[in-house]
Amino acid sequence: MITIKEVARHAGVSISTVSYVLSGKRSISEETKRRVEQSIAALGYHPNAGARALASNRSRVLGLVVPLRSDQNVPVVMQFVSSIVTSARDHDHDVLLLTKEAGPGEAHRVTAGSMADAIIVMDVESADPRVPELRTVDAPVVLLGVPDDHEGLSCVDLDFAAAGRRMVSHLADLGHRSIALIGSPPAVYERGTSYAARLLAGFQQETARRNMPVSVHSCAPGYDSVSACLDTVLHQDRGITGLVVHNEAVLGQLLLELRRRSLDVPRDLSVIALCPDDVAQSLPVPLTSISVPARELGAIAVQMVVTRITQDHAPEVRLLQPRLTERGSTAAR
Repeated sequence: MITIKEVARHAGVSISTVSYVLSGKRSISEETKRRVEQSIAALGYHPNAGARALASNRSRVLGLVVPLRSDQNVPVVMQFVSSIVTSARDHDHDVLLLTKEAGPGEAHRVTAGSMADAIIVMDVESADPRVPELRTVDAPVVLLGVPDDHEGLSCVDLDFAAAGRRMVSHLADLGHRSIALIGSPPAVYERGTSYAARLLAGFQQETARRNMPVSVHSCAPGYDSVSACLDTVLHQDRGITGLVVHNEAVLGQLLLELRRRSLDVPRDLSVIALCPDDVAQSLPVPLTSISVPARELGAIAVQMVVTRITQDHAPEVRLLQPRLTERGSTAAR
C-alpha cells in the first residue's frame, strides 16, 4: 500500500506539504499542489479514513436515523437505506445506521462525538418530537419526510398529498363515483407518520372537491385483517368500484382475496396503489400505481446533506411530483 511518505518523496516535498494539499488547511502554491496531485495519481495513493478525518476534522460518515418498527414494510425501508448507502459512497462517505428508536438527544450525541458529519432522518412524524433538537444540532441535517413544522429544516420527500389527489382523479376520470382508501396499518396513523397523513389529506381533498363520498379504512397486515377490511369496504350498501391502496404489505393478500371472492381486477373492481414499481409489477395482477421513488429520494437526501457540509446552504424543502404508470388494473365504469 502506497504511503503518504512515498508520495512526498516522489513529489520532492515534505510529508506535511502533502497533508496540507489533501486537507486544504494551508495555502500551497499551485505549482507544488499540481506536483503533489500528479504524484498521488501516478502512485495510486488513497488516504485512509482515519488520516482523512484527522486532516480535515471530518469523519466522512453520515448518520442515518431509521428506527425499524414492527408496523413498517422493511423491504421498502431498505430500498431507501440501500440508495442512501450507495449515494454516500459516490460522495466518498460511509453511513452509520441508527436503527433504535431515537428520542431527543440522539442527533447531538452522534454529531458532538464526531461519529458523523451530518444526519439524515427517516420515519418522520407530522408532529415529530425531534424537530426542536434537530434545529439546534451543530451539523447539517436533512429529513427524508416533512413534518408539519419544518421551518429552518431541509426536507425531501414525495409529494404524498399530490399523490392522493392524483389517484382519486385517475379513478374519477374513468367514471368511478364511489371509491375507498385502504390505508396504512393503524399504528402508522396513531403515530402520526407524516407520509400517511399527507396522502390521506390529499385523498380527502380530491374526493371532497369532486363531491364523492369518503371511505377510509386502515388495514393491518395479515390475511384475517385483509379479509375483514374487505368485508367492510365491499359491503353492498357502499357500491365501491375502485380502491386506492396505500399499504404495500397487504397488496398481494388483497389481490388473492379478491380472486377468492370471484372479483376480477379491473372488470369488477379497479385497483390503484402507491408502492415501488418493482412491487407493482411483480403482483399477480400488475397494478397501475404511483411510484415510491426510493432510489431518487435517497440520492437527493445525500446530495442535499453533502452540499450543506461543504457550503453555507439555506434550508429547503423538495417535494417530488407523483409519477403514475398504468398497468391495466383500472378500467372505465
